[in-house]
Amino acid sequence: MSVDWPVVPVEQACDLIVDCVNKTAPVVPYATPYRMIRTTNIREGRISLESCRFVDEVTYEKWTRRAKLEYGDVLLTREAPIGEVGFVDSPDGLFLGQRVMQYRANVQVLHPRFLHYVFQSPSLQHQFGSHEGSGSVVSHIRVGDCSKFKIPLPPLDVQQGIAELLGALDDRISLLRETNATLEAIAQALFKSWFVDFDPVRAKAEGRQPQGMDAATAALFPDSFEASGLGSLPKGWAFKPIGELVEGIYDGPHATPTKSAEGPIFLGIKNLTGTSLDLSDVRHISESDWSQWTRRIEPRHGDIVFSYEATLGFFAVIPPSIRCCLGRRLALVRPHEENGAGLFWFHQFVSAPFQQLLVKHTMRIPRHSDTQPTLIRTPVPRSFGQAVGAQRR
Repeated sequence: MSVDWPVVPVEQACDLIVDCVNKTAPVVPYATPYRMIRTTNIREGRISLESCRFVDEVTYEKWTRRAKLEYGDVLLTREAPIGEVGFVDSPDGLFLGQRVMQYRANVQVLHPRFLHYVFQSPSLQHQFGSHEGSGSVVSHIRVGDCSKFKIPLPPLDVQQGIAELLGALDDRISLLRETNATLEAIAQALFKSWFVDFDPVRAKAEGRQPQGMDAATAALFPDSFEASGLGSLPKGWAFKPIGELVEGIYDGPHATPTKSAEGPIFLGIKNLTGTSLDLSDVRHISESDWSQWTRRIEPRHGDIVFSYEATLGFFAVIPPSIRCCLGRRLALVRPHEENGAGLFWFHQFVSAPFQQLLVKHTMRIPRHSDTQPTLIRTPVPRSFGQAVGAQRR
């Protein structure tokens, strides 16, 4: 029974606990075998090697003089943000950036994967939060506290069983994410072909049958182009301001409510990945504050939330069964409830031409007005409902 498992400070079950070098490593502008793991590379129990910064060999050796990373090491962020955990499975050339701790389990008593999952548990996450440094604007865990966290220590065979079970679930989650990413890439490629490059129109203009669609869908596209004030467009199509084509565009409150332990989700820019929502780390708003923060608009399934300041041009569709409100620097597009209209606008917003339009509307600080997207003109098919409905098939 778990109640019989001993609970020990993590330092008693580790061979090594090492803090990073507390200054920024000098990076080089070209790829090398040596990559720095920053706090931004550690998310949701994983280490992402995307957007890693590179250093030369001399810097790598200097920054790993305390210890080099090995397979099975567990990493913990102690600031900005605190409590993110990652497992090292490909250590070659990797080293710690600032605000990252390295743990190496004593395999005689502690399974490395078990430590990885224990650090992600509510109990340890609560400990990380309770060890936040005081007297500082930025939340952080003191280095001295990083060896004191209390972890349960069941028998090794139990640890291995738990690690294998959770590992299988993680593998399944990773596969589903990869599948979703592939499907999203296909959808964006299809949108670009139809509504950005106008491939079906070009094919018909050249007397060819458009690829990848049946005759009924192909019939929705014209067979020629015509000039417009903003460039060439398929015949019968038009550039129109977005504000004329959606139900509305709404800004969120320009303030932040008191943090609540539970309640609806208070969406922030950190929850937008660029094309989706990441709800692994959310802030909650109390029921007593809910009406004030949703007096302008209450997000609902199918709405498109976007960032308009600091991090520009991130969009995401609100999924079903989520109760949330807009945070600062976020706004919302509510499409008409027309078949497929919401997905059409989402793919329009994340397309390269639209992102380039946003850059043109960006002010220097950088910021663009949440009302400006209503004025940005975008190409719209003549039979809008039919065309976007065909895209869904």
